[in-house]
Amino acid sequence: MGETNQERNQSDGLLRVCIDARLTGNGAVGGVEQFVIGLARGLSELQDKTIEYSFLTYANNDEWLLPYISGSCRVIHGFGATRLPGWSRALRSAPFVRAAAYKLLDPIRQRKQKTGNVLAPPKSDGLVEQEGFDLVHFPTQNAFLTSVPSIYHPWDLQHLHLPQYFSPAVVRKRETEYRAFCAQAAMVVAATSWQKKDLIAQYQLPEEKVQVIAPAPVVEFYPVPTEADLELARKKLSLPERFFFYPAQTWPHKNHVNLFRAMARIRERDGVDVHLVLSGKRNEYFPTLEKEIDELNLRDRVQFLDYVTPLELQCLYRLCRAMVFPSLFEGFGMPISEAFMMGAPTACSNVTSLPEQAADAALIFDPNDVDEMAQTLLRLWTDDALCNDLAERARKRVSSFKWERTARTFRAHYRRLTCRQLTTDDQSLLNTELSTCITT
Repeated sequence: MGETNQERNQSDGLLRVCIDARLTGNGAVGGVEQFVIGLARGLSELQDKTIEYSFLTYANNDEWLLPYISGSCRVIHGFGATRLPGWSRALRSAPFVRAAAYKLLDPIRQRKQKTGNVLAPPKSDGLVEQEGFDLVHFPTQNAFLTSVPSIYHPWDLQHLHLPQYFSPAVVRKRETEYRAFCAQAAMVVAATSWQKKDLIAQYQLPEEKVQVIAPAPVVEFYPVPTEADLELARKKLSLPERFFFYPAQTWPHKNHVNLFRAMARIRERDGVDVHLVLSGKRNEYFPTLEKEIDELNLRDRVQFLDYVTPLELQCLYRLCRAMVFPSLFEGFGMPISEAFMMGAPTACSNVTSLPEQAADAALIFDPNDVDEMAQTLLRLWTDDALCNDLAERARKRVSSFKWERTARTFRAHYRRLTCRQLTTDDQSLLNTELSTCITT
């Protein structure tokens, strides 16, 4: 038998890792996109010629990632995950054909899923195997079946806890794929200890297979706003003098409705008008939120922004009175870490992973209790000393979370899982019981 790609890579000392970054880059997946950006930037800054990182993206749709790619990182283009008959090699060699084919076939795939004809877990189209990668890292919940060893991130199992927010077809699709990708993976990544426990309980995964690696806020890579930037953002976005900020796509579980009701309760009970500014993609649930705003007579107190730039996002965190995060379910709340890094006082829900993430650096409340949420918001709105204390706690809390460390941790696992020699730094980052590696 001939020498395998992995054996060949080991003989020349090069570890080749493929990182699946097949995202549209339009903010539709929120924190997952931010994670991929942070990982790309973090790995790009590591000085190591023994590893090559290839970020797999859609053809003609990599502009969102390219500014963060350098050093040992590169971008490669792939069609997708489903094997195509005969002409898959031609697709891989012709980016414009790949892009056109994806636009043609993806709506068909989506229609099948919506009608309940859920497809089996997608399979590799052969690219990662033919390219000789030693490891595939799936940092999004989408993946594909492959013979190459893999790392998988099932960011949350919300469909099992709040199935009312999903169609039966989507629940079946998630269960089919998540379970298959977790079973396939050599390592499953959780962002918090809470999420690790949930994955073990729901999918009966071995405890040693699930590793907690916390993301860092990507805003550390964004330009720092000047006073002129802050003033320009206030004028351009027509921001009120004082406002709460909530960055989240308008999914039902993001709980905008109860946040609006808490604002109305403060006005009715305490005679105080608070302002709220929101960012994030407006999806099909948005009309429901608009109806609620009108019924509560909050049209002049609630402001939805269009797309904001990274610089404008930083300005919003710095200008807001506080960031409020009333979500009903999160595997990890990226806006909390972002707010902490920007020094924004924060209040969040007391559910799932959020209390662990916030620790003592944020106020927490029951997201289903409008009165409690209203009381928390009123404290933030009126108590300057409290806000100053929370901002200081937030900076201390987030100071240990840096993408440089997160990237080094993943690098250590890449080496561990492919039986490469570990450095002293690798060993210090890994748990002592992580002594196994892949020997395929």
